[in-house]
Amino acid sequence: MSYWLFKSDPDTYGFPDLQKDKRTTWDGVANPVALKNLRNCKKGDKVIIYHTGDEKALMGLAEITKEAYPDPKQKDPKMVVVDIQVLKPLSKSVTLAEVKARKEFSDFDLVRLPRLSVMPVTEAQWKMLMQMAGEK
Repeated sequence: MSYWLFKSDPDTYGFPDLQKDKRTTWDGVANPVALKNLRNCKKGDKVIIYHTGDEKALMGLAEITKEAYPDPKQKDPKMVVVDIQVLKPLSKSVTLAEVKARKEFSDFDLVRLPRLSVMPVTEAQWKMLMQMAGEK
């Protein structure tokens, strides 16, 4: 199993929307590196949903339910989407400032590549983030 972080603008589609919908197709990714990461997502992988904008915080957990396939709304087959389902909100949201304050995250893409919308999370990073969020 792999771990991922998906960024979302809460004004467009935030974690509360995913909670209401229960599952969704994760689309709108255009960056080539983010698309490559999306293609590497496998069914059962865990995902942290991160809110951009004013919040800049980890909000909740989801799971990949369908691996990358061509975006039905696009004519370009390089544009892919994945399907995800909600798991649960984090017990405590974790802000970007809290992540940046920990030297263990200096090589984390969330810190290094702030514009990247889909990024891998190492198992060690995941465990630390879950601890910071009050998850077991």
